Amino acid sequence: MTRNFKITGLVAAMMLTTASFAQAETLRLLTWGSYAPEELVQKFEAMYPDINVEVTFSNNEEMIAKLRATGGAGFDLAQPSHDRIHAAQLEYDIYKPMDLSMIDTSVMESSHLEGVKANTTIDGEVYAVPHQWGTSGLMANKTMAPDFKGWGDLCDPQYAGKTSMRLKRTILLGTAFSMGHDPFAAYADLDEYQSILDEVAEKLIACKANIKAYWKGGDDLSAMMLSGEIVASETWDSTAYKLYGQNKDIVFVPPETGALAWIDTFALPRKGKADDAAYKWINFVLQPENVTIMSGSTGAIAAVKGGLELLPEDKRNAVTAAFTAEDIANLKFFANIPPGVEDMEGKTLERIKAATGG
Repeated sequence: MTRNFKITGLVAAMMLTTASFAQAETLRLLTWGSYAPEELVQKFEAMYPDINVEVTFSNNEEMIAKLRATGGAGFDLAQPSHDRIHAAQLEYDIYKPMDLSMIDTSVMESSHLEGVKANTTIDGEVYAVPHQWGTSGLMANKTMAPDFKGWGDLCDPQYAGKTSMRLKRTILLGTAFSMGHDPFAAYADLDEYQSILDEVAEKLIACKANIKAYWKGGDDLSAMMLSGEIVASETWDSTAYKLYGQNKDIVFVPPETGALAWIDTFALPRKGKADDAAYKWINFVLQPENVTIMSGSTGAIAAVKGGLELLPEDKRNAVTAAFTAEDIANLKFFANIPPGVEDMEGKTLERIKAATGG
């Protein structure tokens, strides 16, 4: 009798344990490499013990490819940049509209919120809200390149063999601006945009002699800058901010034509199964104490009111050393990418790589 009671009790306990596991929900994040720091994941799971966070790190191109391959399944929350949603949604139908009543949008910087809503509204439905923002531009060692100020300076003969760039679409756009074009305006006329790309390709091919090496990741770029192998480069601002913490002579340089600005967002994949958990995560990471932890990981500024002040002190110092109010006003936010543009840019980059060995 006692033995039967123990067995019955064990079975009941096992059933309760199984039921608790069955009730646990998984939040599947598709995000950038530094956008789910372990400290925040553990803190979130402690706050919501019925939610397990599963993270897949990715980038814009891979996010679209993964969601396109599954019709928007496999993930519950994605973080594409603001310019990568409209066309992808029209072409592939991979996202679902956001329920803004589930998000405390009052904490968001209104210009970023309204900008992202404008970029991602389709048939009256909003498909994303902002999370973090930052820029791409230049950095220079001001003791070695004190007058460095524009994209075109990467190809200035006085810095021959002492500059670097990454052969991605950012350098195409920046170079176009430096040559007097507005590439975003040219998206409306793809023939015009192709002629701009051809002109940019000739410029960057001719620039080969100036380039010490074409960087592919932040680590190799950082090593070249810290060693003095190069004196300036095209860069993400977060890389420059990190190096500023190690060498105050290395600063981010907003190009005179305007730094290229991006906003990474929150978007719901169309076949996601954990919308409620996704909204909980969005609201969680927008809380002030969590914003500081997140920005310490990403190096970017949260799209919340007072986002600059919520940066860790070292990164806040780097930002204020780089940007004036005029530089902020001169930002060039990436425009929505129309169908066909990425293929055109990809072919242009392949042409440059073939000619330069980049």
